[in-house]
Amino acid sequence: MMTIKRFMCNPLQENTYIVSDDTKECVIIDCGAYYDNEKQALKDYISQEGLKPVHLIATHGHLDHNFGDADMLRTYGLKVEICEEDVELVTHLSFHASTIFGMQINDPEPEVGRTLKDCDIITFGDHKLKVVQTPGHSHGSALLYCEDEHTVFTGDTLFRMSIGRTDFEEGSWEEMEHSLNDVIAKLPKETTVLPGHGPQSTIADELQFNPYLR
Repeated sequence: MMTIKRFMCNPLQENTYIVSDDTKECVIIDCGAYYDNEKQALKDYISQEGLKPVHLIATHGHLDHNFGDADMLRTYGLKVEICEEDVELVTHLSFHASTIFGMQINDPEPEVGRTLKDCDIITFGDHKLKVVQTPGHSHGSALLYCEDEHTVFTGDTLFRMSIGRTDFEEGSWEEMEHSLNDVIAKLPKETTVLPGHGPQSTIADELQFNPYLR
């Protein structure tokens, strides 16, 4: 059984997840830790639980989901794994931080390890996460789906009763509409949705109440 720990990070209140199982291997999903106390909180949890981080994964390349990547590389030797279409985004965090948000990043730019594509499998412990590409919020946005645990990490593609923005330069409403209704809507209704911002949901609730899903 997976253990999922959520940390709310940075001024944009992004959800960072540490996912582990009985083997004590874990993956870090969307490491948005910006402040020193946020980075320390992640490391304290990993240490206290005796976990071994084996993957650092990003659902997409936007800065609020990757502020902590350099610290994870420095601490655990993990390079971020991300879909190829968002590599340019994630490797230019400082530029986006300064030009869009007026923020300063003192860490080096993230280093990319494995580039992901649709249907790739990421393994840790006794579990598997399937990469499901869902462009729309960005060209390289993806879900991380654990079929055995009926759980999906949706990044900024799907939120509880809402969706991610498509008005960024790398966004597309047409792609988003396809991702929502031809990919996400076909997941089992009992699937728990763990988004990049805000509270969790289920596919059943989203199909019933989210105005963007049909």
